[in-house]
Amino acid sequence: MGESDPKPPISGDQTPAPDILESLIESGLHEIEREPTGLLLSGFSAGLDIGFGPLLMAVLLTLSEGGYGDLGTELLLASAYAVGFIFVIIARSELFTEHTTLAVMPVLDGRASASNLVRVWGLVWISNIVGGAVFTAFIVTLMPNLGVAAPEAFGTIAHKLVDHDLRWLFVAAILAGWLMGLLAWLITAAQETTSRLLIIWLVTASIGILHLPHSIAGNVEVLFGVFVSPTVSVLDYVKFLTLATAGNAVGGVVFVGLLKYGHVVRGGG
Repeated sequence: MGESDPKPPISGDQTPAPDILESLIESGLHEIEREPTGLLLSGFSAGLDIGFGPLLMAVLLTLSEGGYGDLGTELLLASAYAVGFIFVIIARSELFTEHTTLAVMPVLDGRASASNLVRVWGLVWISNIVGGAVFTAFIVTLMPNLGVAAPEAFGTIAHKLVDHDLRWLFVAAILAGWLMGLLAWLITAAQETTSRLLIIWLVTASIGILHLPHSIAGNVEVLFGVFVSPTVSVLDYVKFLTLATAGNAVGGVVFVGLLKYGHVVRGGG
């Protein structure tokens, strides 16, 4: 086809890229304009709910005859990891990595300031972390009576995230942020709840099976290790959370926010 040939028409069930971008900008503006109390409560709820993913992972790892490296077990654990994200995203609670993409769009479009963006990120991140810590403390307190997950399972899961050098942790966190930013774009484009469920599972299970560091889900995974495993230290947790947060933000903003915004605005979608 020559350069002057028109683009093929978009099928009726496919949302045009400019419409997706405008929807993302409006969603980002909604987050920026929300009252701090609403952001904090929603973020706290997300931090609690996402903890069910790591908890189910520990239960399945305890019950499974296999372990990491076994294909069946890896797929089960990745699917369990996705459960927490499904709870959070379908409920539309505030999740830090998803909103690193949503909230940056109005800033790129000139409808909000960088200080607005930092405010949203800070409130959502803090409330997510506190919610995850409360969930972890609650489960650790109940765990001896529940009897469904071995302490060793929580330690094994934590070590999958902390047993790497700092450079790997940061770069892998960029990939996780990239995938979560892409998820925000795909969720906006999806038309049905079933499609959204499949997209959430596909993206977040990919993060799980690749053992990429997600700052909010990983907050719970590593905290479990700190509480129940003598080989996971508070310093391990601090290093993980710092680099995972920075990498997630870079991945979501640069590889999805800037590139998606740029290609739609400059290329017409």
